[in-house]
Amino acid sequence: MEKKLYVGNLSYSTTEDMLKESFGQAGSVESAVVITDKMSGRSKGFGFVEMSTPEEAQAAIEMWNDKEIDGRAVKVNEARPMTDRR
Repeated sequence: MEKKLYVGNLSYSTTEDMLKESFGQAGSVESAVVITDKMSGRSKGFGFVEMSTPEEAQAAIEMWNDKEIDGRAVKVNEARPMTDRR
């Protein structure tokens, strides 16, 4: 298992600090990023969290998948590698 997690169905008001605080309950968070639209700067409703170890990443999935963060039930799973888009 990798350490990087995909977090989907985020509220548009969820911040990177909120993600760090929430996922910090499962272990040490190395980074948390909310993906935003380049033109508007508005959240796209998903982000990525990188945990310190694969075990902490698994604990975060178990702790937060289908649980509520900032008023929305989020989807959390292992991030897939980025692929080339045509």
